[in-house]
Amino acid sequence: MKPAGRLPALGRLAAPEIGALVRAFRAKGGVVRFVGGCVRDGLLGRAIGDIDLATPETPETVLSLLSRAQIKAIPTGLEHGTITAVIGSEHFEITTLRHDVETFGRRARVAYTDDWDADASRRDFTINALYADPDGTFYDPFGGAEDLRHGRVRFVGTAEERIREDVLRLLRFFRFHAHYGQGAPDPDGLAACRRLAHLLPGLSGERVAGEVLKILSAPDAPAIVAAMAEADILVHILPEARAFGRLNALTAVEGFGLGVDPVRRLAALIEGGPAAAEAVATRLRLSNDQRARLVGIAETAPPIHAGLDARQARGILYRIGRERFRDRVVQAWADSIARAPAADEAGAWRALLAHADAWQKVELPVKGRDVVALGIARGPAVGHILGALEAWWAEGDFRAGREEALVRLRALVDDFRREGAG
Repeated sequence: MKPAGRLPALGRLAAPEIGALVRAFRAKGGVVRFVGGCVRDGLLGRAIGDIDLATPETPETVLSLLSRAQIKAIPTGLEHGTITAVIGSEHFEITTLRHDVETFGRRARVAYTDDWDADASRRDFTINALYADPDGTFYDPFGGAEDLRHGRVRFVGTAEERIREDVLRLLRFFRFHAHYGQGAPDPDGLAACRRLAHLLPGLSGERVAGEVLKILSAPDAPAIVAAMAEADILVHILPEARAFGRLNALTAVEGFGLGVDPVRRLAALIEGGPAAAEAVATRLRLSNDQRARLVGIAETAPPIHAGLDARQARGILYRIGRERFRDRVVQAWADSIARAPAADEAGAWRALLAHADAWQKVELPVKGRDVVALGIARGPAVGHILGALEAWWAEGDFRAGREEALVRLRALVDDFRREGAG
């Protein structure tokens, strides 16, 4: 593998922890290089996240080298040749060069090799088949650097072969284009994705969710989602994703300082109300928090609209809480833009968000024990009376204190007894 140039800057790749790893390998003549995303982002001058490394040394040799250097080693993926080195709070995955002997979807039977080109040939995209020495010299066997410059996301080798080896690469194609591509997706890759989209239901929900949320976190997610719909991809993983106009509108709303939120964007994309949101959450096996949020955004009661006044907003905030209120305001705002783009209600919607920011949680100043103290037996009647009291308290904008609430409570208890006597 011939050098292709040098990284413009090493940044995190020159950290002392990296130096310790390199010395551990070189102590016995070993070689280790950066690989994949850290090289790609280094070439672009972007912030570098996870740092992965590759080596021709066998996993057993890697474990020995790290042990000699007193570096903690965890055999996180030993069956695939991956060791995690832990130095302080930093974790580095080190994987032995491999070539696939046989593939089984997301799994493969691999053999170790000392051939860097063979290792590069099994990677997904040209922009990920990049390597760099610790001094910044980088290697680019498939023109990934050129593709980065032009915003192209191309499969290594034949797109259909790469996807059949691992169907998740189909979604990764759109995800990487969302974050690194420019213009229309690569036509060969797109055609292969269209042909093989029927394989997507075989993926686990968690893996699909991971890619979908990463796609939705991209700045221009609506364009990528539209491309996926056009290529008949979404129908296999998100048939409920039909509200493209609302997703577009949401990106405009986010420009008012809200920032990008992939779960909120997913909710905006879904049509069909809470039942559809529940179905998506189940299929994608979202976390409990994500499920509750997705379904909560899809709720239609209590109704939220730009005409709510401050007292009404506080009443809804009391019922559903600050975070769900904010989510539903943003969803309603985006929906209103999608339905009537010419309407100028930004001030009203921002005022509702300001009410959420200013909201202080309040509690009903009387409890169930106060009802019992007035002679009502414990049971459903206590909850019924408290519910009526709470409705009165909220209608009064939560102003009544304990003494006033107790007066109202006594009246409600008297009414309850009269109704029972009648």
